[in-house]
Amino acid sequence: MKRYEELAAEIGALIEAGLLLPGERVASVRQQRARCGVSPGTVFQAYGLLEARGLIVVRARSGYYVAPRPGPAGPEPDASRPPAAASAVDVSALVFEVLGAAGARQLVPFGSAFPSPLLFPLDKLGRAMAASMRRLDPWSTVLDLPQGNADLRRQIALRYQLDGVAVGGDEIVVTNGALEALNLCLQAVARPGDTVFIESPSFYAGLQALERLGLKAREIATGARDGIDLGALAEALARQRPAACWLMSSFQNPLGSLMAPEKKRALVALLAEHEVPLIEDDVYGELYFGARPALSKRYDEKGLVLHCGSFSKCLAPGFRVGWAAPGRFARAVERLKLSTSLTAALPSQLALAEYLGRGGYERHLRQLRLTLEARQGAMLAALAAHFPAGTRVTRPRGGYFLWVELASGVCALDLHRRALGEGISIAPGPIFSANRGFGNCIRLNYGHPWSAAHEAAIATLGRLIREQSAP
Repeated sequence: MKRYEELAAEIGALIEAGLLLPGERVASVRQQRARCGVSPGTVFQAYGLLEARGLIVVRARSGYYVAPRPGPAGPEPDASRPPAAASAVDVSALVFEVLGAAGARQLVPFGSAFPSPLLFPLDKLGRAMAASMRRLDPWSTVLDLPQGNADLRRQIALRYQLDGVAVGGDEIVVTNGALEALNLCLQAVARPGDTVFIESPSFYAGLQALERLGLKAREIATGARDGIDLGALAEALARQRPAACWLMSSFQNPLGSLMAPEKKRALVALLAEHEVPLIEDDVYGELYFGARPALSKRYDEKGLVLHCGSFSKCLAPGFRVGWAAPGRFARAVERLKLSTSLTAALPSQLALAEYLGRGGYERHLRQLRLTLEARQGAMLAALAAHFPAGTRVTRPRGGYFLWVELASGVCALDLHRRALGEGISIAPGPIFSANRGFGNCIRLNYGHPWSAAHEAAIATLGRLIREQSAP
């Protein structure tokens, strides 16, 4: 072990033994340096490691403190029970209202769809972009259309190989973020008036895509822990053959649910039996806390899985680089890309290809996962301390969202509006449903640095909820 790892282990053992209590201040960097005879850099590294493990937290202009410990696990939300019929989607106006009100930077960003941009190696990506642009072959600005930069597609293909999925670079289409990839895949398999099966609740951007394309949504019961109910899906397939099934099988937004490998295999087999394409939205797949989740595409034998990913949530926010591996629909997706936006921005593609080629991505991901897991623990502890008894909260093994089910008398939309008045954004449940259900649910983002202000914001939300619940 390196010296900073030894120091972190010593302090961690004191915390685990209860000799340093939650909320107690840890020795300052100066004190630790004098006690151990090490450099300030060694202490900072040790404290950074302890913070990433969720054992300590830093408070601005105050110092380092032992982190709160999560209380006993409470109940999670029950599986959803959506209507057993397809319906038109009319959610965009509500989504735009909520997002428009919650976009101010000064708000505590529990309602944000993005993790903190401070989590990502933007300086290294900037240097990678500068280096790659200096070596730019002018012909690449026209030869890589519309599939995208060949080096980047090769790097993406290598990551598929690590997951045991045989996808070549020529089978990948680089897009302007995963959302474009998902929209192109949807257009490749569905026509106006068709029905698409989705999870319940479901990501609002997917609902907006269905609405924009004139498609109907059929919501399928979904569990907070293990994803879509395959029995309910089989029953729905027996009654109707949809144009596609659009799912997040790993760390679903907003639930955070994760389907086990054997369930993903069964899902792919069930859809293949009915010749139904699966559009797999996998933008959170790299943000796991335990074992690496399997891809549904790993079990695809008919080319019916259209897998979509992105670097926006795990490496490069704002670069807007995603991709699709659309199986048998690759040619259709490529032509749709060519006829809509032609290609993704070349400088962003080159920067990512350069960064991935240098190595270091896995090291970044390991640190990112540790940080997000620690922040989830801090938010869960705060919710247990400040929200009313009976609140149901998910405990996902990845991603950066918690789904919170409140008492039946609480109105999430009203809570959203009152929270804004207190400087806090949340994502109310109705924006995640084609029929504006989940009126007493909210989604909370724990992907931003945890601070005293965040703890106070959770306490404020708890007070607002109690005020709504009061007779």
